[in-house]
Amino acid sequence: MRYRDCPTVEVSQRVAASPDRAWRAVCDIGLPARCGGELQAARWLDGATEPAVGARFEGVNRNEHLGEWTTTSTVVEVEPGRRWVWEVADVASGPWSRWGFEVDPVRDGVVMRQWARIGPGRSGLSLAIDAMPDREARIVEVRMAELADAMRGNLDRVRTELEG
Repeated sequence: MRYRDCPTVEVSQRVAASPDRAWRAVCDIGLPARCGGELQAARWLDGATEPAVGARFEGVNRNEHLGEWTTTSTVVEVEPGRRWVWEVADVASGPWSRWGFEVDPVRDGVVMRQWARIGPGRSGLSLAIDAMPDREARIVEVRMAELADAMRGNLDRVRTELEG
């Protein structure tokens, strides 16, 4: 697995909730910060209050290996009630990653999905790969597993909140 191939990870969770309630939950940009993962805080920028194409938000992140940093994300796709996607980007190097939430109605609730694709822009992960290029595949594999664990935590939290 190579960083330049923009690997993707996705997790899903079946939840006994209405599509509207699930949608509102996954549109809460503060959700991951409440789940104890890397995101410590998030806030909408420029007067935005919800996902809309072009809306931006700031995230404060912390990782034991990379330290603390702030990101700016831009919403790049919205299909109301169904899907929203944002990019974490650096003006100089392009998108570090692309993230999304999806809500699909099923007979007894919804299936929620969160996914992330890393790259192609340089990120903190690039620094680790630069320092140990012979371990790139392992570095990427470990990072993708970390992201999957965090996303599972996010969706488990939503399920707990929505199912009571």
